[in-house]
Parts: sequence; structure tokens; C-alpha cells
Amino acid sequence: MAVQQSYDYKPSEGVDKLSLTFIKNYKNDEKLRKSFNELATEVFGINFEDWYQKGFWNNRYVPYSYIDGDKVIANVSVNLLDFVIDGKNKSAIQIGTVMTHPNYRNKGLSTSLMNTVLEEYEGNYDFIYLFANQNVLDFYPKFGFDSFNEYQFSMPYLSTHSDKTGIRKLDGNNMDDINLIYKIATERLPVSNLFGTINTQDLLMFYCIYVFESNIYYIEEESAIVIFEQEDKQVDIYDIVSNKEVNIVNVLSKITNSDTNKIVFHFTPDYKGINAQSELFNGDDVFFIKMNGNDNYFPSELKYPITTKV
Repeated sequence: MAVQQSYDYKPSEGVDKLSLTFIKNYKNDEKLRKSFNELATEVFGINFEDWYQKGFWNNRYVPYSYIDGDKVIANVSVNLLDFVIDGKNKSAIQIGTVMTHPNYRNKGLSTSLMNTVLEEYEGNYDFIYLFANQNVLDFYPKFGFDSFNEYQFSMPYLSTHSDKTGIRKLDGNNMDDINLIYKIATERLPVSNLFGTINTQDLLMFYCIYVFESNIYYIEEESAIVIFEQEDKQVDIYDIVSNKEVNIVNVLSKITNSDTNKIVFHFTPDYKGINAQSELFNGDDVFFIKMNGNDNYFPSELKYPITTKV
């Protein structure tokens, strides 16, 4: 249910008082959702409408926003999920879609929304985290977040056996294929027991609809969805979705060819039968984490699974 309240905001001298309304969890309000999407398109070039219309925007993804009239002008979204770390489940909150309309920037609105989120969820998580672009790296440490290095895992590959039988390309715009992906995703094992995520099937569908719609394959023998692409001699694997442990050697034989000489994993692999090497990952975004409690920790080397990043 949407929650809203009036809010008069005057952050500092010299800034006109803003009469805004705070609102959260309003995805079913068509006018506000449209405004949210317009702001997300302007700031990030993304739009959540198709994700909503297909039924994948659930109650785990909650926008916290300020509106001016009926226009969303600032937002911090919360996504509720769980980590798997060394086989143990941990509750987590991902912060994302942090954005402010250009006409309302430098007024402290993002700071106010971040404080609202942190106060509401205080003590109710093991980890709270986000990905920040290079322009705002000084912003999040103010709230107790620490940056954390990611590592890229890869391995050389020599094809000794290529078997293209039983592999079928899926279409992220085809509802029959979408339903198959979602069914498997709702029953999936974490992509890694070293570091993975669960309760993220709806985020996966966002990537299947918008990002990797042409890179999704179903391997019948493994009952697995594999999201990958090959460029030149390198195969990038973005996710392997299955409700049972997969035979990675068999999977690789299905998705590679005689030219393939390198496999890159966009998550933290822990498959039997392979030996992936790690190197420091220098991406466009920086991983920020805030831990709750002294018994929580992260593996020394990990790659956050790309298909659950919001």
C-alpha cells in the first residue's frame, strides 16, 4: 500500500522552501509510476513499465520518493533479497535507482531519503549495499558504507568436445519463454554457494526483458537457463539458472565452439571440474556495503552476480 505524507523542506540558507510530499510503495498508481519512469529514463536511460506490466515488479522493490504535485522529483529505491555466503543465508537490502530531477539537485533530497530508508530498516538486515558511479563516491561513506573490491573470474578454455544438441535460444520478448524462465528462476539454486543471491527472480526477469533478451538459452539436459554471449574467442557467462546442480563441463560444451579460448564469469563461480582464476575488477560502479553485526563477513574475493544488480 502506498504511504505518503506532506513534507516541507528547507535544507540551508539561500534555498527556497520546498513543499513536497514523501511517498513510498506506489507502483500501482499509474500517474506516479509514469512519472517515476520518466525520471528513471532521464537519469539512467531505463524504464520499468514493461517489467511492471508483465507482473515482475513485486513488493520487494520499493521506491521511496519525494513528489512535487504529481511529479516524482527524487527517489531512493529499496530491493529486499537474501545473500548466500559460504552456504549460509543472510538478509540483505540493495539500494538502487538513486536519482534526482536536475531542477531539484543540490538540495539534500537524496540525503533525506537515504536517512529515511536507513532509519526504517535499522537492525532489520545483515547487509545493506549499493553500487555507486564514480561521481558520487564521497556521498555514501557519510552513511556508514565502506567500499569493497570485486574480482573478475575467468579461465582459459580449450574445446575438446562441442555438442549443440538440446540447446534452444529463448526470446526475452516471448511470453512462453518468459514464463519458462520465471518458473525455473523461482525454484533456482543460488548461482554460487560461495557468494550468491536468492529471492531475486523478479530482478532476473528485468535483465531478461531489457538487457539480455537476445542472449538467453535453455539447455534441456541440465534443465538450465544460461545467459551468455560470445565475442571473438571469449564467452561471457552472465548467469546459469537451475533448480539442481549443473554439470558445468557439459554446459560449456553446449555454449562454446572450436574458436573459444576464454570463459569469463560475471558472478562468483564454485563449480566442480573447473579452476577459475581471479583478478581485481575495475568496473564503472563501486560496490558499497554496510554490515550489521560483528559475525557478518564477505569472502575475500567475489563478483556480485550481475543479473541481480539494480
